Amino acid sequence: MRAHSDVVIVGAGPTGLLLAGDLAAAGVSVTILERRPVHDANLTRAFAVHARTLEQLDARGIGDELAATGARVNALRLLGRVELDLSRLPSRYPYALITPQYETERVLAQRAAKHGVEIVRGTEVESLAQDADGVDVRTATGTWRAAYLVGADGVRSTVRAALGAPFPGQSVVRSVMLADVRLANAPDDTVTVSATGDALAFVAPFGDGWYRIIAWDRAHQLPDDAPVDVDEVRAILQRTLGTDYGLHDPRWTSRFHSDERQVPQYRVGRVFLAGDAAHVHSPAGGQGMNTGLQDAANLGWKLAAAIKGWAGPGLLDTYHHERHPVGETVLRMSGGLLRLTTLRPVVLPAARALIGLAVRVPALARRFAGLVSGIAIRYPRPAGAHRLVGRRAPDVRLSDGGRLYEALRDGRFVHVSTSAAGPNPERVRTVRPEVERGPSLLIRPDGYIAWAGNDADAADVGVPGSS
Repeated sequence: MRAHSDVVIVGAGPTGLLLAGDLAAAGVSVTILERRPVHDANLTRAFAVHARTLEQLDARGIGDELAATGARVNALRLLGRVELDLSRLPSRYPYALITPQYETERVLAQRAAKHGVEIVRGTEVESLAQDADGVDVRTATGTWRAAYLVGADGVRSTVRAALGAPFPGQSVVRSVMLADVRLANAPDDTVTVSATGDALAFVAPFGDGWYRIIAWDRAHQLPDDAPVDVDEVRAILQRTLGTDYGLHDPRWTSRFHSDERQVPQYRVGRVFLAGDAAHVHSPAGGQGMNTGLQDAANLGWKLAAAIKGWAGPGLLDTYHHERHPVGETVLRMSGGLLRLTTLRPVVLPAARALIGLAVRVPALARRFAGLVSGIAIRYPRPAGAHRLVGRRAPDVRLSDGGRLYEALRDGRFVHVSTSAAGPNPERVRTVRPEVERGPSLLIRPDGYIAWAGNDADAADVGVPGSS
């Protein structure tokens, strides 16, 4: 069999599903190849959906749907006791949403299916070859030909391996235990986290009576394939939280190690890497899935522009230039949180005290909340560009009663201006702000500011992405 799509995506996790939905909505033919024959909800590791990710989903009309599936946490607990306030985030979603990863995948899969995305399951990539015009992806059942290929197939990415791309980094914590269980006594908090330096525990609800436990013991670290002893999980909960909540009826257990790794290049010719295939972090701060989803939001409109023929030279290269530094920042932040959490007991109280003082300084607290939530992410601006270029666009109210992120839902750029005229109306929608102050803005489909200036200069703005 030989099939053709404009884009082939390998991996039907959150990153691949968001990207596929964006491309299909833009009129690009896309196929997802997925190694797993059926979806396995037990593979869920991500529970936190941060504010910036919810904003990206809102720009696709599914943010509120996902938000309705989980619990809202207005503060994140660091080092077991120090809290980071999220309620003051300048966002429609001033919280972290706690919902199992399979809920995120469900809403993304429904959107992708609505736009006609085909998911071919039970299909594993064996090799790939690219030339000046496209990429051939070979599997046991046939070959797919595409203009571009995206590897969104996780930390053990076959696409990355087929490219021969290095994945430098290190393991940062070993023998982390996972267990899905029932609890006789529900915790008071939606998410319960604690650390003693020699052990840590995390408890989060699936929302259906089951709970995911994550536990680690410095003194007892076994290989990944070693079975999990539920009594050991109980003991860790007792040590770190003072109770095991009446843990019973485990339905699934596993053990894994956490790495910090990042590929040097997110683009190799016509092949791109996204999500865990490009970067993998410690679980601290709940950054992994969120970073992958934002990779997809950045890449999707650029690939669509290239396939539709209006992308300028170098536009596809900006995916690496913009997202690689974000991945580096997340590596440092999540790695720092993990190292603080696993400090030896003798120094952990001092670390708690220092972090507690830091988050009481308003400027530092806002900065850290912005980094964890993704609200503070910004991209480099060209020399001489307005200071707002590259920043996240706030969800301003519009004169017609709508919001900017609702205006972004058709996948076009949005020109926020008091002028009736706008640049390139086929690709740019012009809207009027409810409050007419500040510069005219040109917003990219991923919700970042591409241009800012005076209304009088708006007609001279070039085709977005063409320069």
